[in-house]
Amino acid sequence: MNCCRGGCWPPWIGLWRGPEPVRVLLVKTSSLGDVIHSLPALTDAARAIPAIRFDWLVEEAFAAVPGWHPAVAATITVPLRRLRRQPWSTWRSGAWGAMKSALAGQPYDAVIDAQGLLKSAWLSRYGRGPVFGPDRDSARESLAARFYDKPLAVQPGQHAVERVRQLLAAALGYPVPEARGDSGIGARFRRPGGDAVVFLHGTTWANKHWPEDYWGELGRHLRDRGLKVQLPWGNDAEKARARRIADACGGEVLPAMDLTEMAGRLGAARACVAVDTGLGHLAAAVGTPGIALFGPTSPGLTGFYGDRQRSLAADYHCAPCLSRTCLYATDSEPFPPCFGQLPPARVSAALDELLEATP
Repeated sequence: MNCCRGGCWPPWIGLWRGPEPVRVLLVKTSSLGDVIHSLPALTDAARAIPAIRFDWLVEEAFAAVPGWHPAVAATITVPLRRLRRQPWSTWRSGAWGAMKSALAGQPYDAVIDAQGLLKSAWLSRYGRGPVFGPDRDSARESLAARFYDKPLAVQPGQHAVERVRQLLAAALGYPVPEARGDSGIGARFRRPGGDAVVFLHGTTWANKHWPEDYWGELGRHLRDRGLKVQLPWGNDAEKARARRIADACGGEVLPAMDLTEMAGRLGAARACVAVDTGLGHLAAAVGTPGIALFGPTSPGLTGFYGDRQRSLAADYHCAPCLSRTCLYATDSEPFPPCFGQLPPARVSAALDELLEATP
């Protein structure tokens, strides 16, 4: 039996094969890409410790994602965004109290903060169990390490997926598998054989948008190949952009969808083309071949993770600047100018190569 619940750390947990579940609370609240990056670590843990079951503390907007993974027993939502925008009404709604009650009702063999921020480290202390997280040299905010009972070193310079895999392996006592991480959700959503290419054109920074006329030219290329173009959207501005791109290439503007519906749509696509956006990470996680377009940001540490993913990064003189504001935009170049290094012809060639390799 688990004799150390909520107290000392059982050093044999990595070898546990008994029938009683090993209960772990994972704290990874946002964003969509970061949440998806944590899925392969759960797959590793479930293979190493078959009796393991995770509860996952996550922002309300991404609450659907943890439940897709078979190792997740419960999803506990935290209303951080609502609390920032509407603190009084959120507090009165009882959402914060419900989160605290849910965490107080379950003792954990381990509480793991996979985000390494002050806010996530603070939330991890609500869990009843020894708290693990990245040490001060590994955390995104070094002060977060002060909240952990057991700070752990995580090798820098790795993709975000590999960092989370390493963190959970160190906390739970098993070796990181050498093979590429498996999100664990492909079997649920991937349905190959479709003839649609999804354009994931929406993103948060204005200078991460690939120019609209580029999307239209790429869409016409696909139409000439006998493929369909589908365009999702998440707000009014994205819907208007989707309509303009669809008008330029004969594409289809998709209806409004929640995350689970979107995962199904992406899983049925032949391929997708995406800017640096959370839905691109979702497409990669469900196993859809993809082309990722990076201008001011870099694919090195947070690119789309999975098989049949190809990242195209601008080689403009200031890229990647990692800045929300472009300092070099001119009237004579596309906006942002770094995407002038990724014209439709270059993306079309990469996409044709990907489609030929994955019929």
